[in-house]
Amino acid sequence: MITHELLDSPRIRHGFFTRAGGASEGLFASLNCGYGSGDDAGRVTENRRRAAERLSVPADRLVTCYQIHSAEAVVVESPWRRETAPRVDGMVTTVPGIALGVLTADCAPVLFADAEAGVIGACHAGWRGALTGIVERTAEEMTRQGARPGRITAVVGPCIGKLSYEVGPEFPAPFLAADPGNADLFRPAARPDRFLFDLSSYVLRRLRRIGVGAAAATGGDTVAEIPRFFSYRRACLRGERDYGRLISAIALQH
Repeated sequence: MITHELLDSPRIRHGFFTRAGGASEGLFASLNCGYGSGDDAGRVTENRRRAAERLSVPADRLVTCYQIHSAEAVVVESPWRRETAPRVDGMVTTVPGIALGVLTADCAPVLFADAEAGVIGACHAGWRGALTGIVERTAEEMTRQGARPGRITAVVGPCIGKLSYEVGPEFPAPFLAADPGNADLFRPAARPDRFLFDLSSYVLRRLRRIGVGAAAATGGDTVAEIPRFFSYRRACLRGERDYGRLISAIALQH
């Protein structure tokens, strides 16, 4: 489990979990927390229980949403059943003892906190969600719940690294249309008409532009660091039939 000092507080527990320490086997070894994978559901449940335990919350109070690469966020007042999870990509709560979990396998998990106000958030920021505003939407919902932007700290967790994220010739256009300054997030790839994109830096840029008090990234390349992380892109490149999901989560303490 990876933690970051920006989120350290007696009121908060958080972690960007690696793939280590779980019950799953094979392609899903070992801490696969995604029911959407082809892994045994019982093992996923056990993995989530282990993650929840590290955060000092009961397993049934670790919630994840049905992620759809959107810019939508919800306020969590009580845990939901997996079958009724909202189709959003950001969550916010003021309720102690609920852990907000984000599932990733190359996209960027972002954890937020205003420890003074007792407001936390989490979002799933793939390129599409980041471009359309999931970071801002999550922070806005936190503000509605009593947080102040200048007190919010936010950390971007492990995601696909800038040397691993090769994109096609059409990919930079919407980023450059939104802000020509985003050109510095792209560099030529080895293949002609291809680029390498720095997703983590882009998410950090969005965070800093909305005026959060502090923002940082843990580092870590989910594609390149095979023993530590699951990766959708790596699975595709290898021709593997499936892949595990990492979980990143944050909880307010009672």
